[in-house]
Amino acid sequence: MATITSIVIATAGLGCTAPAAQGAARRVVKAGESIQQVVDTARPGDTVAIGPGTYRESIQVTVPGLTLTGAGAATVISPGTAGSKNACALAGHGICVTGTADTKLTGVNIRALTVRGFTKNGIWGTGTDRMSVREVLAQDNGQQGIGQEKSIRGDFRDNTSKNNGQSGIYLANTISEEGGATDTQGTVIQGNNLSGNRIGVGIRRLRNLTVDGNDITGNCAGVMVVGDEGKPRAGALAVTRNTVSANNKYCAASSRLPYFQGTGILLTGVEDTTVTGNVVRDNTGASSMSGGVVLFPSMVGIANTRNTIKDNVLQGNGPADLADRDKGSGNSFTANACKISEPTGKC
Repeated sequence: MATITSIVIATAGLGCTAPAAQGAARRVVKAGESIQQVVDTARPGDTVAIGPGTYRESIQVTVPGLTLTGAGAATVISPGTAGSKNACALAGHGICVTGTADTKLTGVNIRALTVRGFTKNGIWGTGTDRMSVREVLAQDNGQQGIGQEKSIRGDFRDNTSKNNGQSGIYLANTISEEGGATDTQGTVIQGNNLSGNRIGVGIRRLRNLTVDGNDITGNCAGVMVVGDEGKPRAGALAVTRNTVSANNKYCAASSRLPYFQGTGILLTGVEDTTVTGNVVRDNTGASSMSGGVVLFPSMVGIANTRNTIKDNVLQGNGPADLADRDKGSGNSFTANACKISEPTGKC
């Protein structure tokens, strides 16, 4: 299991972007102009600088090393008109970064803009390597605020993702196929503010990543790390130094999950995962997954194994600060500051 330090050192050596091509250009888009038209003429390593304004379009990115950068909250990407439908718009997303499972699109950066109001995902990557999203506001999108699948070495930092229909940030091996967990080779989710979503951070069938130092509040669940019977198993990741508080929205049952409410950090069907140094407070509910830190069998009955829960501050969670509702082997609970556990004796 890689530590945070080793992951940061490894990714620092690789960098989060592809090297800029010789003669890379800065291309400026002003309000009333089309971002997509400029992206379509860009070359690897170029920067597309988007000025303040509301741009009613979806953006499809297939150029490696491209940087999209806005003017902060004043640059808004929102759904376009019927006459501006590229593949990304037809899928219902705001910004799409698209490679393939075999040929990854490398080093795309998205910076300092707002993406809101799309029926599916605000920002969605598939088949990417070192996709980086920073200082973005993803708000009021129908599914994920920010997410990716079939991707490696992602970098998601200092974003705000709120009031989206599913997760604030969602990473998966794949959303449409069955299979074992993907090794992300050191993806980092760090320093984000995630609120008012169904799930703050959703991790599905992945290995080797870090969820660190995020502020996660007011969702139905703070962090969900989900695995199952696939091989390799999901896990070998770290959930560290997050503040996870009052995630007490009610989320109705779906075809995949029972209803849930008041879930802080949930592990289900995963292995070799470390949950350490988190502050988990005031997550309360009456669902089978309610509580501060909860271990729960997967929907196909696969137990959690060899996970480490230690050095967390767990206060005011209900019905328990720490709940092991699983029958997995090798899970350890040490040095957690908490009052109520299921079963008793784990605090």
